[in-house]
Amino acid sequence: MLLGLPALAQKQYVREQQTWVGVFNQTRFSQRWGSWTDLHLRLHDRYVQDLFQGVARVGLTYYLTDDVRLTGGYAYVHHFPDGARTVSQAEHRPWQQVQWFAKFPKARLMQWVRLEERFRRTIQGNERTDDFNFNYRTRYNAALFLPLTKKGFNPGGLQAVLNNEVMMNFGKEIRYNYFDQNRLFAGVVYQLNPHAQLQAGYMHLFQQLPAGSTYRNQHTLRVFYFHNFDLRPTPVAAPTPAP
Repeated sequence: MLLGLPALAQKQYVREQQTWVGVFNQTRFSQRWGSWTDLHLRLHDRYVQDLFQGVARVGLTYYLTDDVRLTGGYAYVHHFPDGARTVSQAEHRPWQQVQWFAKFPKARLMQWVRLEERFRRTIQGNERTDDFNFNYRTRYNAALFLPLTKKGFNPGGLQAVLNNEVMMNFGKEIRYNYFDQNRLFAGVVYQLNPHAQLQAGYMHLFQQLPAGSTYRNQHTLRVFYFHNFDLRPTPVAAPTPAP
């Protein structure tokens, strides 16, 4: 009996190469209210051969201060066929988040804590059903920005960015993979203007899959564009866009 437990099963590793591209926007409408939008396309199989996942996320933001923000919203995630699966899978994902920034003489730090409620359509064989699996997931994300040139955080400046995000699952349908994944990213940032930047670099993703004994070891090329709009009558400089 004990030999059948997933904890004692032989570990298996799925090795992948992916490319992620994404666009992020935070728009501030007033002193207290704003919006969040981000869109992603993820490709895999030698980085670019096949679609892996698409993500569209929106939210409403409340500004406690310029550097502390509360956001709640909804994300739609579409998982394209992978492995032996020949049909796509939809996921509906309400989410809530607190995000905060810290500024230092020669560094910037962004952090967030996010809670997600994940409703994923179930697949039996290669047929979609009308049922959904459900679980919660928590995410903690921290990004450190360090200037590489004299212009630093000003337009035309280059920065280094070190970013790590860890995710944990919980809920009654989670049995073996309470740890979900860790994303470690290192790259460079080009500051296009005071409200926009382009990030590019390498991310290593390590994930424990639901079976508990299978792990995804993923090498990822990541390119993200960040932009802030400030629509207040007398706009002030926005903090560094968030990853």
